[in-house]
Amino acid sequence: MTYSIVYIRILWAIKSNMQSVLTDCPHREKLSWLEQDYLMGNAIQYSYDIDLLYRKLIRDMKEAQTSEGLIPDIAPEFVFFDDHGFGFRDSPEWGSAGVIVPWLMYRWYGDKTVINEAYPMVKKYVEYLGTKAQHNILSYGLGDWFDNGPQRPGVAQLTPKGVTATAIYYYDLVLAGNMAGLLGKTAEAKLFHKQAVQVKETFNREYFNKETKVYSTGSQTAMAMPLCVGLVDEQYRQAVFSNMVDSIRQQGNKLTAGDIGFHFLVQTLQEGGASDLLYEMNNRSDVPGYGFQLAKGATTLTESWAALEQVSNNHLMLGHLMEWFYTGLGGITQQPGSIGYKQMQICPEITGDISWVKTSYNTPYGTVRSEWEKKDGKLLFRVSIPANSNAVVKLPAAKGSVITEGGKPVDPKQFQFDNERVIMHLGSGDYEFSSFK
Repeated sequence: MTYSIVYIRILWAIKSNMQSVLTDCPHREKLSWLEQDYLMGNAIQYSYDIDLLYRKLIRDMKEAQTSEGLIPDIAPEFVFFDDHGFGFRDSPEWGSAGVIVPWLMYRWYGDKTVINEAYPMVKKYVEYLGTKAQHNILSYGLGDWFDNGPQRPGVAQLTPKGVTATAIYYYDLVLAGNMAGLLGKTAEAKLFHKQAVQVKETFNREYFNKETKVYSTGSQTAMAMPLCVGLVDEQYRQAVFSNMVDSIRQQGNKLTAGDIGFHFLVQTLQEGGASDLLYEMNNRSDVPGYGFQLAKGATTLTESWAALEQVSNNHLMLGHLMEWFYTGLGGITQQPGSIGYKQMQICPEITGDISWVKTSYNTPYGTVRSEWEKKDGKLLFRVSIPANSNAVVKLPAAKGSVITEGGKPVDPKQFQFDNERVIMHLGSGDYEFSSFK
């Protein structure tokens, strides 16, 4: 399977559904289901300048919010789903876009006015979720929609709703506290963070087995979400991550996470240094996944991993691997605490039989590039850092390798080796590195 083709299929799905809202599909419902706004947000923003579009999406959510604080699953709410609590109108993993999207916007573009304008909605929604929680646990909604379980896809099969809903509730509280702090609302920030601690403690009592170091059912989603949003205590993080990786390998590297969980799985594996596993899970056509969709003739993303003919065959969700193309293979991310890509990290992953990668992203400061290729026994890297920004660059290289820049050896005093990577602190400019034994 060629990842370039997967990239194009995801891009077509984005193009097909990026209108005045992000639709789920362009031919059937055409509704703005909100979970994809944040789950696919990172993937989309690497390819498009979505500042104005996402400001509009936030306004849609503000206008759709009810007097009780509910942010419905779709906004604008063109269709009213009176589903008697099934989840098509009120699912925490969907409504939480009203909290997460403003924070993402701030991280991407560095404009605090987005936070200021969205905060009343954020506060009201988090308080609404608090009224729905029972002893700090939320156990309703659609859950990990369309996960790859034994039955026909739909409502979550492999992960309890309480895991996904409560994990996102915890994340909402953390972000609400962060935003309150940014706006100088100290008392509200302390309250939200205090509530987050309480939810975390309850979540771990309810779902974490300290003996086995496994969350709930041990599904990909049940393990990845707590790791990604910060619910796992530091002393258990490595064990939980290792158990997740081992479980995936024991199950034949098959993909099971659904619409909600796959985003968190991609982030968790990439940030944990398991890009090789991500590559193996998605570089196949014998089980439901990207390759399976391509083998069945898909020209965009399909709604189900199995590319079922009875459901949509042009769907935006499940395109989260696009994010890994940029943050994993290209390695373009922000340093902790950075806003608007002022301080970047470039840490490309060399994996599988991929022989070259070219990635670029238009930050508020200009274009950052990260490219690499295998050539004549060498690894060649091209890095561009825009003006008024800087980057920590971590390039794969075995200890003792010769590192050159612009064809000249780099003074070993200018870099350090750590975990088979050369680490350099670079300012703006264009660089060409090579690494060879």
